[in-house]
Amino acid sequence: MNVSAPVVVFPSGHHAGLGIARSLGRLGVPVYSIDEAAWEPAFSSRYCAGRFVLNRENRSSGEYLSGVLNIGRKLGHRPILIPTTDREAIWIANNAAALGEVFRFPQRDAALVHALCDKSRMQELAASTGIETAACVVPRSKDDLSLFAKMAAFPVMLKAIDAERLRGLLGRTKILIWTAPELLDVSMKALDGETPNFLIQEFIPGEDWMFNGYFDANADCLFGVTAKKVRRFPPQTGVTSLGVCLWDEPVYQTTVAFMKAIGYRGIVDIGYRRDSRNGKLRILDVNPRIGCTFRLFAATNGMDVVRALYLESTGQAVPPGQASEGRKWIVEDFDLVSALRSGWTGDLRLKEWIRSLRGVEEAACFSIDDPLPALLMGVADCCELYRWFRGRAAARKTSPVAAARSWRLPERRIEFRGR
Repeated sequence: MNVSAPVVVFPSGHHAGLGIARSLGRLGVPVYSIDEAAWEPAFSSRYCAGRFVLNRENRSSGEYLSGVLNIGRKLGHRPILIPTTDREAIWIANNAAALGEVFRFPQRDAALVHALCDKSRMQELAASTGIETAACVVPRSKDDLSLFAKMAAFPVMLKAIDAERLRGLLGRTKILIWTAPELLDVSMKALDGETPNFLIQEFIPGEDWMFNGYFDANADCLFGVTAKKVRRFPPQTGVTSLGVCLWDEPVYQTTVAFMKAIGYRGIVDIGYRRDSRNGKLRILDVNPRIGCTFRLFAATNGMDVVRALYLESTGQAVPPGQASEGRKWIVEDFDLVSALRSGWTGDLRLKEWIRSLRGVEEAACFSIDDPLPALLMGVADCCELYRWFRGRAAARKTSPVAAARSWRLPERRIEFRGR
């Protein structure tokens, strides 16, 4: 395997960047990380060849682009650029022409990346290709919202259309809402003077399934694995804290057909819900980038989506990989908090939690050959907890301006989009 091409992770994130550094670094690939803070866990990994602190907030868009380009030129050999968030995936797509002169990454239509990151437009795109979706509505005005609150069957999910905007207002991007007054209260707090940045989605009881894969320039799947969520963080609405690798043919075939229909290229991370009422598979989220859970989907030969990306980007063949059936993967800090919260509410017993940990083959933070990041993860968690408390504090303060604002989008009949 030719490992001469460097990789730049952008940003390193909580554990996604650490997973990339370890997966490629163990093969001898030089992996570099860009982030806004020097204490990110990936920076301390023995498999991180270099670290760059680049703060977006203190720079103009042009200065930020120049900063990233300068890093690429400094490393040379046209590094492979890997985004770990929707914001960076969109940013790369928007600046593909300039970045493509210095970096390597799958070239994609910026409009498609925007549509997949926008939860409302993704629903429409999936439905247009015949993919089952969860019924949802984007309220067009306060009157529409009030009418919907009177007619809706609760609970419902309030989900961000633009994750960064809603996180800044509520400290979260997904909220399970149980009553009409709660829906109206949260919705008013989610207004920031721009167009409404949320959709209301039906809550579907059932199991959460996932797909991770890599698609080439012809939208053919070079690598794809399915898995099921065992536990989330936060418990009902969050990311995977404990998952198990299990093969599910409908999940695989649905994803392959969807990506082929839209001509998708690159890494994709998709979430589904299998409705316990009728057994139907509904698509919930599409991330046109690497997901933070990607190491759950490692094959028996070690292949994962980031290795598939590296091989294809450097002109090397991607060997087929067989899913490691029953393989479990855990995010230690996330899962501990999730288990404690579920235990407090009576949804999880101690014996059930211990039993669920059997078969864990890999942890997101701790590794026997790379222990330091697990220690620094505590620092990162404290910083994240501080930001979370600030977000929740801001959410508790109802803005008189937002509450009194009369907002209305272009006239459109309220309707559920879904099949």
